[in-house]
Order: sequence, then C-alpha cells, then structure tokens
Amino acid sequence: MTSEHEEKKPAFDSKAASSLVKDLRDAFGTGKTRGYEWRASQLRSLLKMLNERENDIIEALRSDLSKPVLEAYVTEVVMLKSSCEFTLKGLKHWMMPEKVKTTITTFPSSAEIVPEPFGVVLVISAWNYPFMLSIDPVIGAIAAGNAVVLKPSEIAPASSSLLAKLFGEYLDSSAVKVVEGAVPETSALLEQKWDKIFYTGNGKVGRIVSAAAAKHLTPVALELGGKCPVIVDSDINLTVAARRIIGGKWALNNGQACIAADHIITTKDFAPKLIDALKLELEKFFGKDPLISEDLSRIVSSNHFARLTKLLDDDKVSGKIVHGGRRNKDSLKISPTILLDVPEDSLIMNEEIFGPLLPIVTVDNIEESFSVINSGEKPLAAYLFTNNKTLKGKFVRNISAGGLLINDIGLHVRTLS
Repeated sequence: MTSEHEEKKPAFDSKAASSLVKDLRDAFGTGKTRGYEWRASQLRSLLKMLNERENDIIEALRSDLSKPVLEAYVTEVVMLKSSCEFTLKGLKHWMMPEKVKTTITTFPSSAEIVPEPFGVVLVISAWNYPFMLSIDPVIGAIAAGNAVVLKPSEIAPASSSLLAKLFGEYLDSSAVKVVEGAVPETSALLEQKWDKIFYTGNGKVGRIVSAAAAKHLTPVALELGGKCPVIVDSDINLTVAARRIIGGKWALNNGQACIAADHIITTKDFAPKLIDALKLELEKFFGKDPLISEDLSRIVSSNHFARLTKLLDDDKVSGKIVHGGRRNKDSLKISPTILLDVPEDSLIMNEEIFGPLLPIVTVDNIEESFSVINSGEKPLAAYLFTNNKTLKGKFVRNISAGGLLINDIGLHVRTLS
C-alpha cells in the first residue's frame, strides 16, 4: 500500500512512451551518438559495469532463476565482457567507409559505402538469460551509433530492476534508457514509431511485435525459439556424449534455453545404453536428489511450472518416464526427466519444451532421423553425435536449421558471441 508521504510512480502509458521517444530523437539529433568517442565511452562504461557489479548481477540471477553461480558467470557475465571487448576492438574499423568500384558509365566518379545508425531503436529482451539477452543487443545498438530503449522481461523482476538501476548509473541516460513493466508498458512502447526493433522471445509475441512494427514499416529482428533435435549415433564415446548432452540440456538454465537439447533421436537398440549413461552422469552432475541441488536452476514462474507439468501429465506421456519426473511446486523445481518413445502427436513433441524434460524418439536406423526432423518445422538448432564421417556429411547436406553442430550442444552460440 502506498503511504500518503510516498509519491505514486506515474503510469507509463502511450503519452509517456511518446515523450520518451521524442527525448531520444532529440538526443540522437544532436549527433553525439554518431561519434566514435561516445560509442566507445558507452561500451567502456558497460564493461566497467560488468566488472564492478558482477556480484550484483549473479545475485539477481540467483533470485530470479536460482541460477548456479558458475553458470551465471560463464553464460551471462563472461559472454557480455567478451562482447564488449570484441566490439571495442573492431569499432573503428566497422565505422570506416568502404570504398567500392564504379563503372565506366559514371567515370570519373568515386563511391563508398558509409555505415550509418538507424536512429532510435527498441530492444525487448527475454527472461531466461535476462542480462545477456538484454545487454548484448544494446551493445550492438550503441556500437552502431543509435539511441536505444531497453525493455527487460518482467518475468525476471530482480534482473529487470538491476538493469534499470545500473544503466542509470553507468550509461548516458539521455540516449540509453530502460523501461520496466509488463504487457501495458510493452504495448505503449510498440505503439510508437521506432527505427528498428529487436525482440527476443517466443513466436506468439513475435507476431504481435511484427504487426506493431508493420504499421510504421519498421525493420524488425526476431530472435525466436524452436525445437532443437539431437541425433545420437552408436558410434560415439558414450560417456563424453552423455556429459555434453547433460551440459546442453540441464546445465543450460535447466533446459530453459532456446538452443538447449529439445529431444533425442536414436536407434531402438542404442536407446537403453544411452539412457543408462545419462542416468549415471546425471547423478554425478546433480546428486541423488536434484531437487535440492545448488547446481540446478529452478523453473522461472508458477505459470511455466504449470505448463511443464501439463506436458508431463499428458495421458500420452505420463507412462513414458524412464528417469526423473519429480517436482516441487513450492520451490518451482523439476528434476531432470527422460522419457522414452513419446508419441509424435503428443503435446510435448509439438511445442518447444523449454524446460528439463527430454523425450527420446527411437528409429530403426540412424539415417531415418533426417526424415523425422524434416517432417516438422525447421529447427532452431540441430545436433549430431557421431564419429562416422559419412553420417556427418549427410547431416550437413540434409538438415536445414538455424545452426548445425556436431558432437556438442550450444557451443556454436558461444563461438559466435
């Protein structure tokens, strides 16, 4: 309850959003964001923020997701520091005009491609990696000379609040702003005319963002999810593969990552050996009772816990659990769960799982897995574990996905960052 001495925070509505965008356009209009010194100073300030407030960031991630300290450091803090350093290193070169050849019809002219900022951009980020998926697009926006608004996810409130605080302390608040809130605030922002929108999240909201942007013909970058199948051949080092699958599923925010392993496809003969190896290594990772493990993230909210519970309790699925399946509603934790021979028409096989449930689909021979994958929507990422050179080649030639990786999971994202 608000006391009579406490000022009530004004609502962030369309009028407030319009005023915010106008202020940012005025700041951009001064030309200060276009210069190298401003861009570099903001990037150095971000790097300073990450170094000085590392513990605060890790604590916010612990509060929102019970994210293990090492995982938070490696997948959020380190990746962002690396991104800042990489961008600072290349910034001057990226800003330079690129000379291009002219034709005889324009002789004696010269020509060059001059990189220029879009203007005022909006970044709408996600909750599962609330710092990395917020700050990394902002790094790009600043490096390109834009003024920028960041809208963090309200589903990770501690992270959202800390981002707003830290951006206010470390960055130029006339050109870089944070707007907190939920659907009403996001809707108010989307009503405005932006020069570019960058959205990370699910397809449902992605369609809303695209529709809003279309009214102003605003270019949009959508970073969405999808199914990420893992083909496992028998021609592998089983222990190493099991550890990498675990690392690419349950050690990625307990499966709450877009590039985490979504389901496995392997042969009927090999499936029992793979399951035994996964069980053995899971105990080494998370102990005999994963629900009390400090190394396992919790489900982000009661709504997402209910969604995952619905997938598990599906009549077509509930009898297919071969490992795990335990849950604690109070702590919002679900143990690593493996399911065998889940029907193709079950709910869990037809939507992005985004959690600690790992179905295993079996085929008679491993090459049938290509048909299984290609019969559905194009994967966000597809993975193959094999030492068979011929199979590797067929995988690359026959599978189209956002990213392909052989003998690991998620490594391509860390490599590109």
